[in-house]
Amino acid sequence: MSVKEMDALQTSSCENNLKKALKSKDCKPTNFRNNSHSARILEDLHSLRKNEVLCDIRFETDDGCITFGHKNVLIAASPYFRAMFSNSDESNKDLVTIRELDSTTLQLLVDYIYTGEITITNKNVQMLLPAANILQLDYINGVCAEFLQKHLDPSNCLGIKAFADLHNCIDLLSISEAYIKRNFLEVAKVEDFVSLSSDDLVKLISSNDLAVPFEEKVFECVIKWVNHDLDRRNNFLPKLMEHVRLPLLKPGILFNISKEPLLNNIPNFKDYIIEALHFNHQKSVQHFAIPKTIRFKPRNFDVSQKVILMFNRSDTSPKCYTEWYDPVTKLRENAPGINDCRRTAGLCVIRDQFVFAVGGVNASSSKSVSLLDVSSRSLSWVPMVDMLVSRHGLGVGVLDDCIYAVGGRDGTYLLNNVEKFDGSIKKWQMVSSMSIQRSSVGVGVLNNHLYAVGGYSGKFLKSVEYYDPTLDTWNPVAEMSEYRQGAGVGVLDGILYAIGGYNGQYLKSAEIYRPGDGNWSPIAHMHLSRFRPGVVTLDGLLYVIGGEIDASDVDTVEIYDPITKTWTMETLSRHGVRIYGAVVVSRPHHYN
Repeated sequence: MSVKEMDALQTSSCENNLKKALKSKDCKPTNFRNNSHSARILEDLHSLRKNEVLCDIRFETDDGCITFGHKNVLIAASPYFRAMFSNSDESNKDLVTIRELDSTTLQLLVDYIYTGEITITNKNVQMLLPAANILQLDYINGVCAEFLQKHLDPSNCLGIKAFADLHNCIDLLSISEAYIKRNFLEVAKVEDFVSLSSDDLVKLISSNDLAVPFEEKVFECVIKWVNHDLDRRNNFLPKLMEHVRLPLLKPGILFNISKEPLLNNIPNFKDYIIEALHFNHQKSVQHFAIPKTIRFKPRNFDVSQKVILMFNRSDTSPKCYTEWYDPVTKLRENAPGINDCRRTAGLCVIRDQFVFAVGGVNASSSKSVSLLDVSSRSLSWVPMVDMLVSRHGLGVGVLDDCIYAVGGRDGTYLLNNVEKFDGSIKKWQMVSSMSIQRSSVGVGVLNNHLYAVGGYSGKFLKSVEYYDPTLDTWNPVAEMSEYRQGAGVGVLDGILYAIGGYNGQYLKSAEIYRPGDGNWSPIAHMHLSRFRPGVVTLDGLLYVIGGEIDASDVDTVEIYDPITKTWTMETLSRHGVRIYGAVVVSRPHHYN
């Protein structure tokens, strides 16, 4: 047998053995992916382009420079090129003139198409972003906007905003506008500020979230802008002054402002001053006045950094201590205290500004109501109109700027009656009663309905009912899985939360209710059991603060993240002070 025949026989034998091996049950189909394949193809294509190999298109810019490419590659990367080469007039050409772009910018973008990489600098970003819009390269558009966003400062933010507006960069425009409002006083110092158009200035100073500690700063900026070109801008002053919120200024400051000579040319300016003085007087007498127009409304800047007002009690004093707590910085600062302990009161806030402590004085029933206006420069608690019924252990909720006081005890009897405080007429009035008496009831507001959750009626409750203000009726919904007296109740992203409570034992369990589902579902347990904790929502998180366990006070906060569905815990205690309630409010002007 020849060598050739022997090799053929050996090969045949190996193939038969391999076939038998591959018929094994353990030999299953396997998918393989070369993760470097795409990158290598791009590298090779880029090398071909640099060496002008197989290039079927050349682009000439106005400066006479030529950029080479492959039509198929460019079509795959850009809708602009796809449309260009689908055009019968352009499809057969191997040379196209591009007048919208300069050669350097075009070269950078074609390099990006072949490499997936680009270097952005403060010198080329202004050319790259509009060019990326033309070529419809969304990634380049996005990273240019990100580059500009990271380099925002008071000296350039007005220019970046105008640039974003010109090139329809929606995200960058929104971010730069927010930056300008957040840093208004610094921006007003730069040269570009006095170059704003009257329309742009009106849009800026009419913003509810303009970050100014005192409204007179807005007035000063308006006068500065007008004085920069007085002959041309004096006629704009009446329109601008409509957006200066004079009612927020103290009478002494109003008097000084009224001396400004430029204001003599505004026919109805005296009416603005009278309006502002009247509001000041009304506020000093009534303390609580819901703004009727935007000029009466405090600017609500730092919306993303609201603070939590925590209610504490001391082991050695009956006084109610309060603190501002910033969950972002973890900083705490003393807030105005209340002379009485309001541990069994209902706590609520209207428009993030007016905080109410309702009933429950020194663990006894009371009709009294106290108010704190966090927008005031002289922060203090003041008495408000008494309730019709004496209560403690009640629940409270706010619907359409009306406070609802729900159930509780009157000292002797458990209550099922409900009353509301109408801020527009400063009066309490009774509404329909619940189907059952509920003390230590949790209350939450969801979809313009008021939910009464659990409580105690001589026995622990797991029933839930809601109040419809349009019909003045209470309606039952599904029962909770646990009996809960003194549960913390909160609402986040259209979901009602019932947390902790007591049913013979202190609970760390929690459950949620979605009106669309009609049932309660359990979520992860907290780390600690909690009875009557404060519950607030802020920046997409649920905060469960303080409470009681085994007759001791809990001095921690647990934070629930609905995305990860997990709880984290932080200690908030100060020696001898325990937390039993909380509300979210707009950051007070003096707060650091």
